[in-house]
Amino acid sequence: MGADSFGRDMLARVLHGGRTTMLASLCVVLIGAVVGTTLGLIAGTVRGPLGFAIMRLVDLLLAFPGILLALAVAAVLGPGLANGVVAIAAILTPVYARLVEGATAEVRNLPFVDAAVTLGAGPGRIMLRHVLPNVASGIIVLTTSWLGIAALWIAALGFIGLGVQPPAAEWGAILNDGQNYITVAWWITVFPGLFLALFVVGVNLIGDGLRDETDPTLSRG
Repeated sequence: MGADSFGRDMLARVLHGGRTTMLASLCVVLIGAVVGTTLGLIAGTVRGPLGFAIMRLVDLLLAFPGILLALAVAAVLGPGLANGVVAIAAILTPVYARLVEGATAEVRNLPFVDAAVTLGAGPGRIMLRHVLPNVASGIIVLTTSWLGIAALWIAALGFIGLGVQPPAAEWGAILNDGQNYITVAWWITVFPGLFLALFVVGVNLIGDGLRDETDPTLSRG
């Protein structure tokens, strides 16, 4: 795989950069899933003024183009991998909240939820014991799908200098380093781009498989 413009081994940098990109994308989906799922469960179960306020905030965040919102948050917080993770998680949180709130709105009207309310179960127990297990499949599928998207956006922030800072290795930062040498040292950009593409395709295939296995409306025949 050759060396980069500073003579550093590309294989080592691509592997190390892949670890950084994949761990960052995992942190993005974990933060987005925890915060967004919590907001969606509260809005879908409690309803009332609190649920209305949460969902209007979610609608406001969804109204902004995703990458524009990420750039704005990253510009406010400053460059760095941790700030980039927070910026992209801010995009993903309303997506989870909208998905979970919609699924919760369907589950809360089912007979077993009415039975739990009749037996005196509080909102917290209803959310954790009865609603969350029934919306978990959608959360899992969304998480696997967004792992690839988060990796692309982490790489995009790294490419424009708002992600990891030199000399740290990350796929987007490596692509940025190699753009000036693409005609004479093509391997600097081709290999990290190839690994990024394979990761995104791989996690999307996993997401498709999980959707097929967890969706009860699809035929198993």
